[in-house]
Amino acid sequence: MPPTSTALITNDAVVLGMLAIILGGVFWTASRTEGFWKKFYTYVPALLLCYLIPSVFNSLGVIDGATSGLYPMARDYLLPSALVLLCVAIDFGAVVRLGPKAVIMFLTGTFGVMLGGVVALLAMGVIHPEAVAGDTWRGMTTVAGSWIGGGANQAAMKEVFEVEATMFGQFVAVDVLVASLWLAVLLFLAGRAQTFDRWTRADLSAIDDLKCRIEAYQAQHSRNPTLTDLMVILAVGLGATGFAHFITDPLVAWISSLPAEWELENYSLTARFFWITVIATTIGLALSFTRARSLEGAGASRIGSAMLYVLVATIGMQMDLGALLDRPWLFLLGLIWILVHAALMLGVAKLIRAPLFFVAVGSQANIGGAASAPVVASAFHPALAPVGVLLAVLGYALGTYAAYATGLLLRAIAA
Repeated sequence: MPPTSTALITNDAVVLGMLAIILGGVFWTASRTEGFWKKFYTYVPALLLCYLIPSVFNSLGVIDGATSGLYPMARDYLLPSALVLLCVAIDFGAVVRLGPKAVIMFLTGTFGVMLGGVVALLAMGVIHPEAVAGDTWRGMTTVAGSWIGGGANQAAMKEVFEVEATMFGQFVAVDVLVASLWLAVLLFLAGRAQTFDRWTRADLSAIDDLKCRIEAYQAQHSRNPTLTDLMVILAVGLGATGFAHFITDPLVAWISSLPAEWELENYSLTARFFWITVIATTIGLALSFTRARSLEGAGASRIGSAMLYVLVATIGMQMDLGALLDRPWLFLLGLIWILVHAALMLGVAKLIRAPLFFVAVGSQANIGGAASAPVVASAFHPALAPVGVLLAVLGYALGTYAAYATGLLLRAIAA
């Protein structure tokens, strides 16, 4: 029998409606270009509210995320679909045309997150061992997923490494706070790009050419989606998700039948959700080389993002706000982590003479994902915002793999 709930509202249809209203309200107010809301969202990330508001209702006993079936639904159906639709938008040719420095800085950001997690875990083991005792490394894997790919990869790591809901909530707070601080630093530096570029002696001609190419691409491919477009997008996302589930069951059964001495369970290779997300990501990447990529012009990644934010809200339903203050040392861990990432980014930028634009967008394509990478890019020029999205979508593809590898490293260190 399912566990009973003492929450005020236990009907999932009602709860889903509440979550939809919350998300709609957050996005509508965040879109205001003047007045109170513009000032409010200058300091409070919209993503934080998408987690926080449902968690307030959960903490007050209005709803009960632990007994609701909404999160399993979003995790199993919407998350893989979101991964497919976000990955299908990748244009590898456009990434290559950005020049090697843009890709180098993006990959440096990815490696910086992986290295930063290891350094932070080791450093906190010396500074305050109790802060990283036990299964803390599991929570860190969700930050690695978020900072390399985004919310979808973060949720994937939560399932793959079986992160307990309270710990996950604590690391969501670390993720959002530290990432927001770093975003503020990058926006501050954007206003001083000329000074930075003189320091690195960067060549800016490629960026000027890029602005012209982006404006031409937008004019050629953007279109208003038809009903057919929307149905095809759903067919691609949900169809790939169904295929991933179809393949996963026999695959996991086969892996489970292999000799026990191979210890495959220690690497999560018998976890259904791991294979569902990997297969979905791989399908999305494969489709990006086909005509299916044209669906991005009709808003494939936007629909994927909408699915993702429903997932975000259902995760927020399980957060215990009182637990956020139980382990303040985790915030120091997050700061050490981001400082390693930042130091590596700045060092490589100086070495290869990369402009600040590539540094900022390469970093935020990892740390902030599709939500904030275009914000940083547009701080340099409005026409450059899609570059942030493009690299962030590439981060979604790498996130499943790189965050999983980071999790294995963290587990080895913690053992």
